[in-house]
Amino acid sequence: MYRARRVAAATAVVGVLALPAGFAPTPTPAPTPSGAPATADRGRLLFEQSCASCHGPAGQGTQRGPSLVGVGPASLDFQLSTGRMPLTREQRQPERGKPAFSRADIRAIVDYASTLGGGGGPAIPSVHPTNVQLGQSLFLDNCAACHSAAGSGGALTGGQFAPSLAKATPTQVAEAIRVGPGLMPAFPDTVLDAREVNAIAEYVRALQGRHTDTDRGGLPLGRIGPVTEGLVGWAVGLLLLVLVVRWLGSRAR
Repeated sequence: MYRARRVAAATAVVGVLALPAGFAPTPTPAPTPSGAPATADRGRLLFEQSCASCHGPAGQGTQRGPSLVGVGPASLDFQLSTGRMPLTREQRQPERGKPAFSRADIRAIVDYASTLGGGGGPAIPSVHPTNVQLGQSLFLDNCAACHSAAGSGGALTGGQFAPSLAKATPTQVAEAIRVGPGLMPAFPDTVLDAREVNAIAEYVRALQGRHTDTDRGGLPLGRIGPVTEGLVGWAVGLLLLVLVVRWLGSRAR
């Protein structure tokens, strides 16, 4: 009976950037006492309850899920904080969802799982506001081909897709740059340094409408692509002109 309950409660919580081989129902972790810090014991408990059945008790991986050894805190935090793990249904490419754990529990799991096998892997980036103009240039050069110039996402090969960045936090943007989720390539320090990563994260915030000075001179029009405000203005103006002409013609009869 105890073993059956354990198996029913276990699920794959965190994954590296490849899709795990199996999926399991959303876990129901033990409640965290009010005000309790994220400790190694808490992280180990949550890992054993919700991760070990798929990723192995030492994070070594199983037929149901890949190894977590050496993936690093950034990868673990990205998968958990974006709700991509745990899987609640079979998916070829995990999608963003509501996180299954609180921020404190995510931190506890990351702290524990990132030490398995001796640790390693990219750390969680520390993101600070910086040059949005530099971020725009870097985003268009390195990200827009897949995520679109507006950050709305796009189709990739093999039926996969680059997700929308509309809900991504600056930290999640920086984590994705460093670890390369799914088909996305990783960008180490030798390719994009910390200042450049910060700039891209800041520009994504601008795309999300969190910069009040980004759209000076007019409406952003949803940033739906290379459609200028002038072209939209001409279209609206021509429509109004046709309506006025029709109205004047009806009055002249």
